[in-house]
Amino acid sequence: MSAGLANWDWQSSYPAPAKLNLFLHVVGRRSDGYHLLQTVFRLLEHGDHLRFAPRADGAVQLLTPLPGVPAEHDLTVRAARRLQRETNCRAGVDIRLEKRLPLGGGLGGGSSDAATVLLALNHLWQLGLSRQHLQEIGLTLGADVPVFVFGCNAFAEGVGDRLQAVGLPPCHYVVVEPPLQVPTAAIFAAPELRRNTPRLAADEWRPGCGGNDLEPVACARFPAIAEHLAALRKAATPAPARMSGSGACVFAEFTDSQQAAIALQHLPTGMRAWAAAGLDRHPLFGLAN
Repeated sequence: MSAGLANWDWQSSYPAPAKLNLFLHVVGRRSDGYHLLQTVFRLLEHGDHLRFAPRADGAVQLLTPLPGVPAEHDLTVRAARRLQRETNCRAGVDIRLEKRLPLGGGLGGGSSDAATVLLALNHLWQLGLSRQHLQEIGLTLGADVPVFVFGCNAFAEGVGDRLQAVGLPPCHYVVVEPPLQVPTAAIFAAPELRRNTPRLAADEWRPGCGGNDLEPVACARFPAIAEHLAALRKAATPAPARMSGSGACVFAEFTDSQQAAIALQHLPTGMRAWAAAGLDRHPLFGLAN
């Protein structure tokens, strides 16, 4: 075992970083109803953390259940059980989740948690699955799970599963969390959603290009998103601000941490917000090949 892998064991706290969609275009729709997307995923140095403890009885138990989310629906539990079934693994695990990312926020929190479970338990249970195999398992759990297993900032197409690594400049981000959860399915089902944005070639995209086709729909249906977006745009001027994913969180990009800190100070009192640097790679990238 390499020194890097040896640093990750049953005593470790495993990070599950947030993501931002630097742009998000809906370019079509498949016959099965799934939307065809183009986006760039950016990983952030901020997110949830998970801890694991082995069980001898083969059970998977989440010791920190989320309010209103039954265990059988929780992505961390589903990820661990899916990994067991895929490999006929008889080991069990207790999972503790330190939740910092909001539910229904467009930051990929649940998907990131699931990916961290796949990466960590593949390592801790010594299953030896490849990164590609873990991505395929992740896709059965949710469209955003594969990018966290992929572990790099990525230009994504299809339903978000066709990934191409993309280099991004060092940046800092201010993220504002409106106090609501956005049901992703409702945004994609909206009749007014634009579904024919022209495709971009991956090598044509540059930072700052594109918009978020879901943003007008989410802002119209959830006025609090529009209010928080307007406040961030005012505080972040001249930096552009937009919504991530299907919402509710909105973000602005800055070249350094000082600019981000100044924008945070100019937000209205009481708005939940934080700043974080962009990552080049997932902290657990070395756990899979």
